Amino acid sequence: MNDEQLLRYARHLLLDDIGVEGQERLLASHALIVGAGGLGSPAALYLAAAGVGRITLADDDTVDLTNLQRQIAHTTERVGEAKVASAAASMRALNPDVAIATLAQRLEAASLDAAVAAADVVLDCTDNFATRVAINRACVAHRKPLVSGAAIRFEGQVSVYDPRDAASPCYACLFPETGEDVQEVSCALMGVFSPLVGIVGSMQAAEALKVLARAGTPLVGRLLRIDALHMDWRSVRVRRDPLCAVCGEGRRPRTG
Repeated sequence: MNDEQLLRYARHLLLDDIGVEGQERLLASHALIVGAGGLGSPAALYLAAAGVGRITLADDDTVDLTNLQRQIAHTTERVGEAKVASAAASMRALNPDVAIATLAQRLEAASLDAAVAAADVVLDCTDNFATRVAINRACVAHRKPLVSGAAIRFEGQVSVYDPRDAASPCYACLFPETGEDVQEVSCALMGVFSPLVGIVGSMQAAEALKVLARAGTPLVGRLLRIDALHMDWRSVRVRRDPLCAVCGEGRRPRTG
């Protein structure tokens, strides 16, 4: 680290669980953030501020006025711009030394596979089940830790799925791809409490930084749930499903 970096990250360097070695790991790391909306905004800003060396941000949407109630990486002046471009501008304003790559597209198939393979950690900040399923499959295939968050109305959740850990469940262990139909819910239909996405997205950033810096105990094997209306937190232990179609003995080749 140079003198400017020593000053910028001084408060991290004072933490025994991060220190110089942990900060250097962050500077050498590459994070993939899928989604630049309510969850992706605080996650991206905190990863940039914390000095994650390379950040790839993927989203195919543009900034809309209705986003500004909660998506803090964007501004009124950027309505109509690509969300990845808007968020990248905010990230660079915080930390111009971070290398930011933007993908103004929905990651699917080969593009998702390549983006996950290139990253050290993946943050799922999306809002639909099909994309979450695809991200999980790619992370399991490439043995990449996945930090997953979700928020709707006043309820949120976050967990870490780490295929490098033999005991870790994957996303599909908790939310199987097959079986009962998953009812999609969206902020546009159900609403969402503005600070809730900030809380969950910030927690995703914290878990990603812990994974990259090798600090503390990530939320592997635990699902942390929050009821922001009553500010009630609950940690639920979750186990790997040996018959999981994605990571377990029951896995089968992907079709279609």
